[in-house]
Amino acid sequence: MNITIVSINIGKPTTMSFKESELFTGIFKSPTKEPLYLSRLNFDGDGQADLVHHGGKDKAVCVYSYEHYPYWERNLNRPLVQGAFGENLTVTGMLENDVCIGDIYQLDEAIVQVSQPRQPCHKLAKKYDTVDLPIRVQNTGYTGFYFRVLKEGKVSQTNGIILLERHPKEISVAFANQIMHHEKDNADGIFRLLEVEELSQNWRTTFEKRLAGKAIDTKNRLEG
Repeated sequence: MNITIVSINIGKPTTMSFKESELFTGIFKSPTKEPLYLSRLNFDGDGQADLVHHGGKDKAVCVYSYEHYPYWERNLNRPLVQGAFGENLTVTGMLENDVCIGDIYQLDEAIVQVSQPRQPCHKLAKKYDTVDLPIRVQNTGYTGFYFRVLKEGKVSQTNGIILLERHPKEISVAFANQIMHHEKDNADGIFRLLEVEELSQNWRTTFEKRLAGKAIDTKNRLEG
């Protein structure tokens, strides 16, 4: 698998105007050529506004595939630059079907592990003034995913990403998305995911609630 880092993207939270209101968000990321230190929580110079739903040890690095960009450029009818989806790493060779929960990668000096798919939120819709964009991202499966950091270190774009260890259960990000968003009553699928100890606590809690018959409200995430 030929994996490359197209860009490292960072940005501190900022306030954007949307219609008649203001929104504090960290979705605006810009590419940088400088090597950056990656801590357990984020890259130097990066930050999240909503620390309840974004960031934290299980979501230290957001990753998105550059292969998806042409699709979204056609659908949004506009050119896109790296970091367009609020991701920290724009990459090639890491599609959702190919990447598994628990996979471990060498990221220059750092070592990282896939923890969960990315769940698009209403801030993406507001950034592009496209109200159904989070649902569209969710339905395509072009979501991207998150890394947790197992070993901190400096990361350079030019040194790339190397797969160190494929998780033995080989549960792909695409499968996790399918069970989370489209096969919500698939108990067998949920149990398969819960068997992956490296699955993020956030997703684990959601699946456990579903098995207990509790309703999960996604309106706030998707619509704000």
